[in-house]
Amino acid sequence: MSKKILVPLAEGFEEIEAITIIDILRRANLEVITASLTDNLEVKGGHNIIVKADTILDKVINEDFDAISLAGGMGGMNNLKNDKRIIEKIQKMYKEKKLVSAVCASPIVLGEAKVLNGKYTCFPSCEKSINMGEYIEKDLVVAYENVITSKGPATSMIFALEIVKYLTGKNEELSNALLMPILIKELK
Repeated sequence: MSKKILVPLAEGFEEIEAITIIDILRRANLEVITASLTDNLEVKGGHNIIVKADTILDKVINEDFDAISLAGGMGGMNNLKNDKRIIEKIQKMYKEKKLVSAVCASPIVLGEAKVLNGKYTCFPSCEKSINMGEYIEKDLVVAYENVITSKGPATSMIFALEIVKYLTGKNEELSNALLMPILIKELK
């Protein structure tokens, strides 16, 4: 049975991050549900790219998910952070030991939900808005217990592959197909 992941889309989201998360997780044959926070399925990202969500959040908020993954973007992050449904869903999933994950500015949302109890990373300077946990500046992706965080657009693929590894126990085949070993070798 495939794992089910909620990817909420909030106006102002970072398009590279959201699309990368959705694409990589679907390539891994995981069930990804994108949900608009509003009644409009068309959600405008931070760079005016419109993405059509699968559904609206109200229709799926009470469903059982194995993970939630938040794209960043300051506008999107603020809309997620200010949405009581998202905060409560994150808290419930964290308590149930389900995966909660966020990239770029959106670890701030995890901080708002009070689930960053260990190590995390985020877009540089966003850590100043998080009053908990231990910020790890040097790492591109940090996995701590059932929380995965990442720095930003350039780290989105590594972040998504870490989510795949967490949920399926493997990501090597997909990583190879995406040529990630070449990039990682170049980064060293």
